[in-house]
Amino acid sequence: MRDNVQLRVGHTRLNTKIDRYFASIGLGFNPSALRRARLREIIVLEAQTDEDLAQMGLTRDQILPHVFRDLIAA
Repeated sequence: MRDNVQLRVGHTRLNTKIDRYFASIGLGFNPSALRRARLREIIVLEAQTDEDLAQMGLTRDQILPHVFRDLIAA
């Protein structure tokens, strides 16, 4: 099943960014169901300013590890 929505974060599609994150931590599969289930949280966090993220104790690079923290020890 292909997602209809093509979201970009900077110059990178959000789905590509998520795929690269999972590849970088050595996950051997593409967890599309997990991605869809948490996409709203990722979008909300990506839409925040860097200052807003800092107030939450996050950097932009920490968004995906934060969203998937219960599944993967990053």
